[in-house]
Amino acid sequence: MPGNTTKRYPAELKARAVRMVAERPAEETEWAAMRRIAPLLGIGTPETLRKWVRHAEVDAGARAGVTSAESEEVRRLKREVADLRRANSILKAASAFFAAELDRPHG
Repeated sequence: MPGNTTKRYPAELKARAVRMVAERPAEETEWAAMRRIAPLLGIGTPETLRKWVRHAEVDAGARAGVTSAESEEVRRLKREVADLRRANSILKAASAFFAAELDRPHG
């Protein structure tokens, strides 16, 4: 699909591409390696590979940033907060309903 920026690549391909950049010849710049490796592996653009390399550096602790594990934990916590808010909303509605029932005269 042209222009589809959410194309997914297998984790094995990402790992292999990042490893190939890391194992490049000493005389080759990182960007030159990315420009060479991306088309070899069918990666859309060298920029995609550059992002993978930077992310791998963060995960390895070689670069500052949010690791994959931290990102996943934040996503999990956001889902949990959303679920708890929904449950809280339901409980508030039920509480209001039953409070109204108790206040209603029975007779």
